[in-house]
Amino acid sequence: MIDSAQTLASDPAALLRWYMDAGVDEAIGDVAVDRFKTPAPVAAPAPIVQRATVTPAAPPAPIAIPDGDASATHLAQAAQTVEELKAAVEAFTGCGLKQFASRTVFADGNPKARVMFIGEAPGADEDRQGLPFVGISGKLLDRMLASVGLSRAENAYITNIVFWRPPGNRAPTDEEIATCLPFVTRHIELVDPAVLVFVGGLSAKTLLAKALGITKLRGQWFEFETPGMSRPVPCTALFHPAYLLRSPQQKRFAWRDLLSIKQKLDSIALV
Repeated sequence: MIDSAQTLASDPAALLRWYMDAGVDEAIGDVAVDRFKTPAPVAAPAPIVQRATVTPAAPPAPIAIPDGDASATHLAQAAQTVEELKAAVEAFTGCGLKQFASRTVFADGNPKARVMFIGEAPGADEDRQGLPFVGISGKLLDRMLASVGLSRAENAYITNIVFWRPPGNRAPTDEEIATCLPFVTRHIELVDPAVLVFVGGLSAKTLLAKALGITKLRGQWFEFETPGMSRPVPCTALFHPAYLLRSPQQKRFAWRDLLSIKQKLDSIALV
């Protein structure tokens, strides 16, 4: 064994053949590794701390106000009569509905009436004629008013919360309603009715500022007041005639509400 080791040490070629016979076919390093030596303890690696890059949050964007809202408020408050308000509404261009409508639908009836009805939005018939409630539902409303001694020709005044027909008879958006609202509130102030009636759920929810449906709002009396009014006005909600045409079983409730409106008008007249 010693002779063999000495031979291998003195003959590099013989040593290389020996390594190859032993299965060594690759040189990794210059110094041999002692596999029987106890390895030195390895220190645990320091934990890697990941620092998140925090981007400061952008300040919240201001609440968007419809483009025409400020001018609508200014124009509405400048009107001192119903006719001046009508002219202001017809000249107003801040509501997008106007570009799709044929006519401005402002109001109909007697502006000196003691009761003011406020509906939702004009339909196709209203858009053609420029008057509120003139289609099939308008004819039903006329019959409803006549049943308690009211008519738009003498003692009733009718308008809507928006003055232009939404495309496809869709419901007006919150932005469209908000744009028209300064004109609507000024309209109420100038007419100064003894009683207000909101026709339909959208009108009632908007002007009463209540998130309730028409079935819960009707049959009750509330008060409506703005800074420009000398006194609160009693108000109530009424089913929209279009809804009654679809749901005739609800007409009995509408009849009760009409009787309540008549009773309220009579009681105010006696004061």
